[in-house]
Amino acid sequence: MNDLLDLDLSRPSHPSPQTILHPPPNSDPRIVHAQAIVGGQTDRFTFNNLITLYSKSSLLSYSLRLFHQIPSPNVVSWTSIISAHANTFLSLQDFIFMLRHPTLPNQRTLATLFRTCAALPCLTFGVSLHCVAVKLSLCDGPFTGSALINFYSKCRLPNEARKVFDEIPLKDEVCYAAAIVGLAQNSRSIDALSIFANMKSCDVASTMYSVSGALRAAAELAALEQCKIIHAHTVVTGFDSNVVVGSGMVDGYGKAGLVLDARLFFDENLPVMNMVGWNAMMAGYAQQGDTKSTLELFYSMEARGLVPDQYSFLAILTSLSNGGLFLETEQWLTRMKVTYGVEPWLEHYTCLVGALGRAGRLEAAQRIAMTMPFEPDAAVWRALLSSCAYHGAADMAWSMARQLLELDPHDDSAYIIVANVLSATGRWDEVAEVRKMMKDRGVKKEGGRSWIEVRGKVHVFLAGDRRHNRSEEIYLKLAELMEEIEKLGYVPVSYEMLHEVGEREKKEALWYHSEKLALAFGVVSGAVPPGKAIRIVKNLRICKDCHHAFKYMSRVLEREIIVRDVNRYHRFLNGSCTCGDIW
Repeated sequence: MNDLLDLDLSRPSHPSPQTILHPPPNSDPRIVHAQAIVGGQTDRFTFNNLITLYSKSSLLSYSLRLFHQIPSPNVVSWTSIISAHANTFLSLQDFIFMLRHPTLPNQRTLATLFRTCAALPCLTFGVSLHCVAVKLSLCDGPFTGSALINFYSKCRLPNEARKVFDEIPLKDEVCYAAAIVGLAQNSRSIDALSIFANMKSCDVASTMYSVSGALRAAAELAALEQCKIIHAHTVVTGFDSNVVVGSGMVDGYGKAGLVLDARLFFDENLPVMNMVGWNAMMAGYAQQGDTKSTLELFYSMEARGLVPDQYSFLAILTSLSNGGLFLETEQWLTRMKVTYGVEPWLEHYTCLVGALGRAGRLEAAQRIAMTMPFEPDAAVWRALLSSCAYHGAADMAWSMARQLLELDPHDDSAYIIVANVLSATGRWDEVAEVRKMMKDRGVKKEGGRSWIEVRGKVHVFLAGDRRHNRSEEIYLKLAELMEEIEKLGYVPVSYEMLHEVGEREKKEALWYHSEKLALAFGVVSGAVPPGKAIRIVKNLRICKDCHHAFKYMSRVLEREIIVRDVNRYHRFLNGSCTCGDIW
């Protein structure tokens, strides 16, 4: 240990084992090591702890040299060096050497390795490691189990993560948190909320991670009642002042469409709000297309000395794009780069492409897509395709669809959108060509799903869905609503590739879209009090006909209808929508 020769070892020092194993915070591990040598503590137990101290101080070379001085490293020794190299391939290599030694891993060894496999990511090694854990009967322990759940979640395998969770006999708060966060990150929001509810019923303590994960799930579903339930839970458990949970609460209320509630919570917790919370609040306004409030919050954030980041500007550009303000969108993108020195991401340019497209400046939007410093991804081509469809530019829509299909030949939205715009112009031969391409490539249209929350429970509907136990009432109410809006002048605006069927079939195909069924259930359930908005969430872009119909339905029902689709919020009231028919 040549590096230790420069240390002053002249004074007699005989520290107690407790001092060596639990040194003062921020102490130099080399000093602790020197004291161990002077005290004659050169046993394996002490060396294992010193390896950990060195790795925590980023002195990895010391950890490795000390490890090689251990005559017979045990599982703790190997775990210490594996942890020292965590999140690198050296950690996996150390494990292979450990098995050859031979030494078998324990729960902590496997937990560290699963976290490394998730970070790299390294799916194949992680699955092999899972097999080792099964053979050693270590999968059902809390350390290994929670790390394994996290690994599968990070690898986008939520089914495997859920299976691991279900097979753990004694689940602690870390296991629950890993499952809730992992499922929420993989858009398995209903499952995540179900596990959160189960955690509470089993009297397992919450953590800031389980609460923030549940909030993320509720935000994705725009489940207002769930947000309120979790909010009450945070107050009872004392997590309401936690900065991570606070940011999640703002995000939850914002994505549920209650930006006023989100702002109220934001203002009450302003002293502890970090950039994540500020950005979440701005994003809430941006989804509504409320550019004025987004910018006011941005300037207020600057006045407090916070430095805006890419997410801050993404909120501004999203709000401007949703408002169809293409000139302002372009100006802010330039300002972001020149004035603030913040490098834009692809998502920032996508906002500009979308804004130009919505304004009908299709060639300019295409020029931005082709000249920006990023390779256009599917979202860029899809934005251009949607804009072409909106403005009836069939030839350009074909071109954009081909670009999109080069990236993903199985993207059902490309086929559907271009077929719709072609059918609108009566180009039925080309519509048939699109349908043949779909059939030849085995592409099926993704089922539209809409859901509505009633008394804390989320009810999901598919187009033509009759699985709900109140289907008869729902269909009767929907038929009644459609007849009422026809009296007000409603005429179907899109037949979506249905030219081969009769008029009655066309009408019924449009009647029973998932968002219309969700709305009818919201009415017949009676769960939404008079004067309150009916809130619906859709996994895809709301179709033109449903958008058109909901304007009339807001008049018939004399209440506000709020729909959050994949792009933005739509607030229907008195026959109009806040999106200005741009989405």
